[in-house]
Amino acid sequence: MKQVFRSRTALVLGWIWMAFAAFNAVDLIVRYSGPSSLVAAAVLGVLTALVFVACLRPAVVLTEDGVLVRNPLRNASVPLAGVDEVAVSHAIKITSGGESVRCWTPQTSARERAAAVRRGTSANTGGRYKTEPTRSKGEQAAAEALAGRTHADWVAEQITERAEAAKRAAVRNAGRVTAAPADGAGARATEPDVTGAGAMKVTWAPSALAALLAAAVLVIAAILA
Repeated sequence: MKQVFRSRTALVLGWIWMAFAAFNAVDLIVRYSGPSSLVAAAVLGVLTALVFVACLRPAVVLTEDGVLVRNPLRNASVPLAGVDEVAVSHAIKITSGGESVRCWTPQTSARERAAAVRRGTSANTGGRYKTEPTRSKGEQAAAEALAGRTHADWVAEQITERAEAAKRAAVRNAGRVTAAPADGAGARATEPDVTGAGAMKVTWAPSALAALLAAAVLVIAAILA
């Protein structure tokens, strides 16, 4: 199952800007007036490229096989069985085989974490206001378990759980292979090693480079006009 985690606020603002940019691009084409239109197009192009790489592109994509971290300019791909550690501070950090990558999104602000702590540690006698109903023991236990947890923490847990499941599956598969002797020969006793299975691959993002190149072309055209 494929899951995509990103900032909803950045996504909404990004698409609002894209709609605004598209409208203005059409207007510039229809009312083209020479160098001044090229300058406006260059400014619009640069801002749109920045919005794309900073708001629309970043995401953490979790699939059955691995984790794809889409940061503004680069992609980092990590097989699930190769995930060594997932930590959260203000951002999610994934470590694999001695290398690590920080996820651009989702992130946690100090205000968001403080709000999560307050939600989880509210008094058992009731909610924040007197008119709110008293929590049951089950509700209070759930609130305490979620105390301090943010969206980034939840995403990190999803990655960790899927990585651990992939490692267990790799151990089972390796065990079946080593336990099956060929032509009656004794199986070689080996301990399956799933640590560091698969290396982290970091590459430049073609879509981000294309967006920045298009913006650069518009800037050069405006300068030469």
